Amino acid sequence: MPQIDRYKNRTVYIEFAAVENLSILPYPERLTLILITSGSMSGTLNERPISISAPGVLCLAEDDDIKVMEKHNIAAQSFRFHSEFLNTITLSEMQGYFSTVPRIQTGLSLFQRDDPYTAAPHITEIAYPLLFEWFFILGMEVQAQSDARWVCRVKKYLIQILGLLEDLNRNSEQSPVDSVLEYIHTNYSNKISLEDLTNCAHLNRVTLNKLFQDRCGNTAMGYLLSHRLKVACELLTHTGMKLDEIARATGFEYDTYFIKQFTAKKGISPTKYRNISRKFSTVQ
Repeated sequence: MPQIDRYKNRTVYIEFAAVENLSILPYPERLTLILITSGSMSGTLNERPISISAPGVLCLAEDDDIKVMEKHNIAAQSFRFHSEFLNTITLSEMQGYFSTVPRIQTGLSLFQRDDPYTAAPHITEIAYPLLFEWFFILGMEVQAQSDARWVCRVKKYLIQILGLLEDLNRNSEQSPVDSVLEYIHTNYSNKISLEDLTNCAHLNRVTLNKLFQDRCGNTAMGYLLSHRLKVACELLTHTGMKLDEIARATGFEYDTYFIKQFTAKKGISPTKYRNISRKFSTVQ
């Protein structure tokens, strides 16, 4: 059932199931994320064989055709959301200019079926604990509605989950650079040093930076900063989080440092970026 936001008297078209039995899939008019925490399942997705063992994730669009043939000691939880939930809150100054509001684009490739295997991203040992934690918090936010900004936090964790799953899909073959990319994508909210990255890659600083320059056009620490700012841009556009909250969520120790780095790299302050991006993201 959809959630009734008790603070703003509105219907929010999301559901969280702490126990997902896989009997009704896909859910009508919903995009569905299923986190498989133990056991395994096999069947067909759009008439192609699919098999997932824990830890695993299944991403389903509303028009997918999935048949679960076998389940072995499976335990799973699910988060379902209507596509309209991806819409950002409407700003008053946008009225009269645009017919639709900005939409979250992060992770939408997971629900597109040009490649059927995007439905089941490879979940690594590094990524799983973080995904499990984010799913847990997502479920708690949906159930508790602890304050008037609970929907904002749900969107924050959804962006983080979808972004990580999309990154895992891109980096399915592990090279030293892929290992560091995964480390960055799963730990960017924490303090990370160059030594942490060289230890992860088992390479010295010069070699790691050369490989990163060849692959990403940036040094390892430069890529870390750009990824943090990329996530910050998503949170600025699609949530109502305060700047200090976004700074902490993206690994900046102080909001003043976050504002300085954002302005230097983007050529615009975070606040101004938020206002402009919400006006024009639907036109891009």
